[in-house]
Amino acid sequence: MRSKVYFSREISSQKVLELYKMLGKELGGRVAVKVHSGEKGNQNFLRPDFWESIITEVGGTVVECNTAYAGERNTTEKHKKLIEYHGWSKKYPVEILDAEGEDLVLEIPEGKVIKKNYVGKGIEKYDSMLVLSHFKGHPMGGYGGAIKQLSIGVASSYGKAYIHGAGEPEKIWTADHDSFLESMADAAKSVVDHFGGEILYINVMKNMSVDCDCCAVAEDPCIADIGILASSDPIAIDQACIDLVYSCSDKGKSHLIERIESRNGVHTIEAAAALGFGSREYELIEIE
Repeated sequence: MRSKVYFSREISSQKVLELYKMLGKELGGRVAVKVHSGEKGNQNFLRPDFWESIITEVGGTVVECNTAYAGERNTTEKHKKLIEYHGWSKKYPVEILDAEGEDLVLEIPEGKVIKKNYVGKGIEKYDSMLVLSHFKGHPMGGYGGAIKQLSIGVASSYGKAYIHGAGEPEKIWTADHDSFLESMADAAKSVVDHFGGEILYINVMKNMSVDCDCCAVAEDPCIADIGILASSDPIAIDQACIDLVYSCSDKGKSHLIERIESRNGVHTIEAAAALGFGSREYELIEIE
């Protein structure tokens, strides 16, 4: 059975909320809202105002985790300052999940490469999760979307190094590349399992650079904005975004496609589908 992916070419805060409601599922209890808060200097990340309608609707807490590399988000103290500077904590309750104490270890018995995922223990406070992803390129993963938000995004600082290193954090930048991509899929599955599937996904195809929002110095967008997608399936929503890039008429797409293909980005989707927590087969339902 194909997963439903709702799609609108209109990009606005209200349209995000409209597509969320199309999913027909209410996230219950305490809702963690996973965003990418943006590295200092990055010009492409989606600002707090853009997400206001949906975050207000679910009454959630914006959650982030510290990074595993030098910058303004690799310690809790610096990260909190940047989150305030970017305006997140001025509008919403915010929690850095790995701010204190030991990580929560999520077991991944079916994992192809890694059998454990290290996430901020703050995640235990929440009953469900809304994953808000800015779809764009990525220097290592080829692209960034829902699966990356579930894996690298939710992982603690140590967990990020563990995933990048395919289980050997000391190899954070030198591990076998496909093993890194497969580790992202493994880690994403552990988060889906942790919440018992109580997760919904929004991908926004806007400000699409070949670089991630984690880059302080990022290339400007290379392709015109495409739209907003919503689904209960993280694999289907990422596959739909990839397909929309390939099928669009914008000549700038060749630059983004080169980034995706040169990093074998679709392999993350292949590995995730093999683990069975979603499907690459989807029905794209376009909303005016």
